[in-house]
Amino acid sequence: MSSLTHAEKRYLEKLFGMQSGFVMDFTDATFAELFKRHHITIHGQKYQTYGTSKAKKMRAFWEQEPDALVGRVLSEMLDLYEADCELNDCEADTPILERARGIVTRLLGNAAPTQQPATVDDFLEREFTIPDIQRLPIDASAVPIIEGRLAEARIALQAGAYLSVIFLCGSVLEAVLLGAAQKEPARFNVATASPKTPDGTVKRFHEWSLAQLIDVACELGVLKLDIKKFSHGLRDFRNYIHPHEQMTSGFSPDEHTAKVCFQVLKAALADTAGIRG
Repeated sequence: MSSLTHAEKRYLEKLFGMQSGFVMDFTDATFAELFKRHHITIHGQKYQTYGTSKAKKMRAFWEQEPDALVGRVLSEMLDLYEADCELNDCEADTPILERARGIVTRLLGNAAPTQQPATVDDFLEREFTIPDIQRLPIDASAVPIIEGRLAEARIALQAGAYLSVIFLCGSVLEAVLLGAAQKEPARFNVATASPKTPDGTVKRFHEWSLAQLIDVACELGVLKLDIKKFSHGLRDFRNYIHPHEQMTSGFSPDEHTAKVCFQVLKAALADTAGIRG
């Protein structure tokens, strides 16, 4: 069981809005996806000790699992919380967020918190140049498709088609990271974050989710830490290609969200091409 204290749990429950039985804006499907990345079946009977709501399953998870696993899940959730606040131009509860980061640091056994990525305003002010597409780790036959989607994303942004911008950016990011994995299969396969099958073997690359590609790419230094954080936000928004997911969350992208997502893509492409300082 984790060593979370009652006080620490109260901070986390406050930050994640668990008093209502929900956890942040997770749907059942996205909540399951989050835990699946950590090889946990959160909707299984094991975590229904106190009931079937997402908040009650989270409390059971805290109670039953060790510090390291709980810390890893919470760390990703805090990244998602920050990304959601920044991409939706909402104010984060900074004092409680900092306390939560300290809790995660203790659970993971780190001596000191790692430096946090830039704020969204800092990120938007930075200049990122889209590299020569030929330098990206993709098949030559895919180059015209990537170029076309980038051009279409620019047009969509100018036209106010913000949801289209997010979908296009997410598709390009996934294609490029998949290409990076296929170019260096040995490195990606031995990464700690590489997804495994039940028998412990690494999944084939076409079975990796965008979230898994992002995590491994960051672990290997293909993507920088700030891009990992914002890329997960883009990935979450890209999931709203399913109308039911968008309806459940009430997500409605605006110009700010679309600009951040396009900025994330530009920075990720620069990272992957090795031209970002």
